[in-house]
Amino acid sequence: MQPAARYAAAIEVLDAWCDGLAVEQALTRWARGARYAGSKDRAAVRDHVYDVLRQKGSCEALGNGTGRGLILGLLRIQGRDAEAVFSGVGHAPDPLSEREKSSPQTSLDPPMNIPDWTLPHLRSRVPDALPVLLSSLTHRAPLWLRVNLSRTTRAAVADALADDGIETRAHEAVPTALEVTDGPRKLRQSAAYLSGLVEPQDLSVQWAMQRVDWPADGRILDYCAGGGGKALAIADRTGADLFAHDALPQRMADLGPRAGRAGAKITTLESDDFGQEDPFDLVLTDVPCSGSGTWRRDPEAKWRLTSQGLEDLVKTQSAILDAAADLVLPGGRLVYMTCSLFEVENEAQITAFLARHPDWQAGAAHADTPLTASDGFYSAELHRIIS
Repeated sequence: MQPAARYAAAIEVLDAWCDGLAVEQALTRWARGARYAGSKDRAAVRDHVYDVLRQKGSCEALGNGTGRGLILGLLRIQGRDAEAVFSGVGHAPDPLSEREKSSPQTSLDPPMNIPDWTLPHLRSRVPDALPVLLSSLTHRAPLWLRVNLSRTTRAAVADALADDGIETRAHEAVPTALEVTDGPRKLRQSAAYLSGLVEPQDLSVQWAMQRVDWPADGRILDYCAGGGGKALAIADRTGADLFAHDALPQRMADLGPRAGRAGAKITTLESDDFGQEDPFDLVLTDVPCSGSGTWRRDPEAKWRLTSQGLEDLVKTQSAILDAAADLVLPGGRLVYMTCSLFEVENEAQITAFLARHPDWQAGAAHADTPLTASDGFYSAELHRIIS
């Protein structure tokens, strides 16, 4: 595909997204109808679409709200020759109209590329650095890897990845963390990944996992395990018996193969198993959340989130905390995590939980943003008092 044809494909995908189709579904539908598109073409179209979603407000201001207008706005942001792309030649988009060629009206208040109603939530997290945070959310997130230190060393993994054309940089404060600086799309075919020596995991998550003093033995439950990334990270740090559960068990479908590659033993539990398997020394709850800390990685999420949706998430988080607390033995711990920047999902949840549960007390808590780590991430420990 020629570069202009890739932009035309991105317009098609964005039009489907604007009509309500999830972005991944829109990309898949386009790819199925474009058998001629190679892997580089598909990657380029995906990049164009996600670049728009990260800065949709600016793209719309410099174009309009259609797929065509959003790509026009993106080209103007990137300083590219829009008329060369919109040439109508071959599979390129149709030429620009005179109206489209005219300079867009600019406002004294530039678009913030987030839903307006979320601004107070973000401002309360970084009151003195809001413009910098908003700017960071318009850029792609880096790819971080977690090294399985129970089986190898970070230096050995870096060398193995380099042999497969993947360059990395070690983080000075997190001994498990490698940032991919070149060749990220080669990761899934690399020997280090296929042999379970390395797993994708954001720096903020690795840092949070490092801050927890995981029990050396006993029993640990990952209550909202999902794909199992955190359960695998725990397995790399402790000899405790490790269990994983998710309200939707199908989310854990990949956990078995991933654990097998990593050499980890993790027992999955259904909800009906509780009562036979509990209590646990530590329960981790990485709860469903707004995902506001990951908006540059998953920019579609910010445009799908509503204020009512946030209220519903807060209720779900409270219910999960209450249910998980019942699974912790006296003297044990509950670890609460979100990939959210919003206080209502983080500090406010801990305050409300302690008000409901006087037999618990707060432990260490920490909040990262894309300015201090990679994604935004919050973690807090809660201790069950021995009565």
